[in-house]
Amino acid sequence: MAGEAAIVVGMQITTRPAASPSPTGLTGPVFRPGDPGYAEEVAGFQTGYVHRPDLVVGAADAEDVRRTVRYAARHGLPVAVQATGHGRSVPAEGGVLISTRRMARVAVDPAARTVRFGAGARWGAVVEAAARHGLAPLNGSAPSVGAVGYHLGGGIGLLARRYGYAADHVRAVELVTADGRRRRTVPGDDLFAAVLGTDGNFGVVTAMETALFPVRTVYGGQLAFDTALAGEVLETWRTWTAGVPEELTSAVTLIPFPDLPELPAPLRGRYVATVRIAFEGSAEEGERLVAPLRAVGARISDDLREMPYRDSAAIHRDPEEPHAYAAVGAMLRELPARGVRAMLAAAGPDSPVPCVLSVRHLGGALRRPGPAGIAVDHRDAEFLVQAISEYRPEGAGGGGDAATRARHGLLCAALAPWTLGQNPNFLYGDGPYADERRVRELYAPLTHKRLTALKAVHDPANMFRFNRNLRPE
Repeated sequence: MAGEAAIVVGMQITTRPAASPSPTGLTGPVFRPGDPGYAEEVAGFQTGYVHRPDLVVGAADAEDVRRTVRYAARHGLPVAVQATGHGRSVPAEGGVLISTRRMARVAVDPAARTVRFGAGARWGAVVEAAARHGLAPLNGSAPSVGAVGYHLGGGIGLLARRYGYAADHVRAVELVTADGRRRRTVPGDDLFAAVLGTDGNFGVVTAMETALFPVRTVYGGQLAFDTALAGEVLETWRTWTAGVPEELTSAVTLIPFPDLPELPAPLRGRYVATVRIAFEGSAEEGERLVAPLRAVGARISDDLREMPYRDSAAIHRDPEEPHAYAAVGAMLRELPARGVRAMLAAAGPDSPVPCVLSVRHLGGALRRPGPAGIAVDHRDAEFLVQAISEYRPEGAGGGGDAATRARHGLLCAALAPWTLGQNPNFLYGDGPYADERRVRELYAPLTHKRLTALKAVHDPANMFRFNRNLRPE
């Protein structure tokens, strides 16, 4: 096996090319399996599975990315990209991983109301930088999520009904394509339209420029209700959403809290319904709008208030510790009462697989067409349902993955009569969560056809395939 290294897996013998010399002229560090720092570099927020590349480049800048992509192309190697590891879908086995976490510079132009951030920037840093100028980005709920990856899935943010998809407000994308060229693409370019919404299929994004908005404060927080009121909360919220203004974005999340001593006593061992509110308006108007929700009954907690936008992570209070998870989502044209019953039967409090079940209210500005036909579809959806569960694929020290997949499949089947498709930012997991069927559900048929044709132009060898992959056609 000259020029190849043999790998024994059980009774099978497979081969992969022997290690090639590393790319030259890099500023950032390089790691190979067994090197100090390798494990830390490939780790991410998703702990259920990890990348196992033959080479990791800790890119310090766009030139490091360009040199690494050229190296990979020269040696016929696939390329994976990771910033935070939140949305990791297909783990890399072999090939090259470009770690972008060092590329985290954030620069605000307050006069233009724009921000430019590097591939490794997290939302917490972007929100803080914008807040110094009385501005806000269209960020998501978790400050530890990467801003670039969020936009590559469309971006349904805290004030999504007011401003629409975050991807609609991107002014420029800087990336390295499979031919090793650094490019800057803007609205109106075919490549620009293909990049936004496609999970890294068209290159390695090195930086992005997007709009900011004059939002200094937001009225928001959570209402939390105990188990007995969970069903009534969900039904009241569902009907209440029909009359709220676009300035109000909300979600209901049903959480089966385990009985653990480290949890607050009011939550321990309970099935809790939380309503998350984000309203761009006065506290007085916010109080009036949420009165029907409070009327449902006694709350375990109620922290709705006016807050500085820089504190808006307190609205959803997403987990901060890395963990193993998978999630399936469904974008719905409507959610009738029987749809709620079907959803709860499939993934509600009696589910043998614990599911954090979330329903987000869409509509409003999310219905408006995006610029230049960007690849963010299913804009007529009124709700987005997501079930997230612990998930450990085979070989990752788990074993509950089959039950999780089956339960998530039941939920999708239960919601099928009202489902338009899925959204990349609410679909987590590898294997069946990232196969061709799921990829097709992310787009309208004509969009999918256009994207696979563009993939054949910009990445004919499918170098960027460790993702929800669009095969070149």
